Amino acid sequence: MKTTVRYALPFLLVTLLAPLLAATAARPNVLLFYADDMGYNELGCYGSKLYRSPNIDSIAKNGIRFTQGYVSAPLCSPSRAGLMTARYPTRYGHENNSMAEGHSLPLTETTFANRLKALGYATGITGKWHLGSTADTLPVKRGFDDYFGVTGNPGSYFQPGGFIDSRQSNAVRPAPAKDFYTTDAFAEWAVNWIERKKDGPWFLYFPFNAIHAPHQATEKYLARFTHIKDREQRTLAAMISAMDDAVGRVLQKVRDLGQEQSTLVVFISDNGAPGWQKGWRDGNLPLRGGKHTTWEGGIRLPFMMQWVGRLPAGQVNDTPVIQLDILPTCVAAAGATIDPAWKLDGVNLLPHLTGEVKERPHQTLYWRIDGMWAVRDGDWKLVHGQAGKEPPELFDLAQDIGEKRNLAAANPEKVKELQARWDAWSAQQASPVKPNDRAAKGEKRKTKKKGE
Repeated sequence: MKTTVRYALPFLLVTLLAPLLAATAARPNVLLFYADDMGYNELGCYGSKLYRSPNIDSIAKNGIRFTQGYVSAPLCSPSRAGLMTARYPTRYGHENNSMAEGHSLPLTETTFANRLKALGYATGITGKWHLGSTADTLPVKRGFDDYFGVTGNPGSYFQPGGFIDSRQSNAVRPAPAKDFYTTDAFAEWAVNWIERKKDGPWFLYFPFNAIHAPHQATEKYLARFTHIKDREQRTLAAMISAMDDAVGRVLQKVRDLGQEQSTLVVFISDNGAPGWQKGWRDGNLPLRGGKHTTWEGGIRLPFMMQWVGRLPAGQVNDTPVIQLDILPTCVAAAGATIDPAWKLDGVNLLPHLTGEVKERPHQTLYWRIDGMWAVRDGDWKLVHGQAGKEPPELFDLAQDIGEKRNLAAANPEKVKELQARWDAWSAQQASPVKPNDRAAKGEKRKTKKKGE
């Protein structure tokens, strides 16, 4: 009898643990790239004839490219806040780069890293955080195990301000002086981090500071574009090429580890290209407007997703989606359930992408920033593009992607309907924090002066 029990117990234990072990093995790694100030047509897979991006384009080739991929805010910090929480940043007052009360992502909000860490993921971030710079608001206090990057816009790609390497300490320190270039350095750290965490599952968040101003590149990348005579245009091409190399290095590491089929990869930009730069940069065409506007050029961006063997390859998806959907999609991919108590605005895209669910993930999307706003319902969009000026304009995005034909006068009932819809949504949001942060104002003046 004792012998039977001795052999039966391990068998029973293995039987009971098998489903749990299988679920653990099935959880995909999550690799999330977030570009900075990259416009809708500044990648090869979105039609650029000037810029080279074969590695980033490969994500679209091996996965899904969204033609109507949005962000919840057309500015750096609130866009990142929406990504990290899957909630409209206006819900907690994070409407602009001044951030919410306390000048950070509110500590009451649960982050992407918190969600995946609770599911057993190793969590790392390399790049631009821009959601708080005090000790209690840094990534290592918001669910990330490891952090190598800059707290906000660094001011230089070679000697960035706000640089932190959590392997050394959580204090700001000078960047290494020898051959330091943020895009390359972040990629090197990412590759090494994945190697250390290869037993997984792991979540790596890679928010570039590229291609935000100041526009700077090494001679290595500039040498690839000697045929471009305009220095600033050549530099931007070099910066995109550097970013593409960085993405390529990380993707190659995933392949080298044999983890391509067990890694969910997402690439997206935080907002559109600045709209007040020199005439040579038309990175948002054919869209209207740019960064810090609620026109399509400010909020519709490059957005692609790859999960080899699980999602269709080479598919172009014309359904409106938003960066708020990434967190719930990844949580669902990990086999967990989205708790309604989280009050997420994003949704799990997986059943929509596999064809299990036919209807759109979102019927209605909303935006509000500094007196500008927009609402998209179906293919209709009502947009108030300039604070305190003209009345809102109405567009049919299915027929007019460039928002050139204002249909408001011909459709007064639709205007009234969408205005009421937006008013009801806006009333549910927190009061915005006024954009009085010196750093935010200083950044805007500085970049305008440089002609970004």
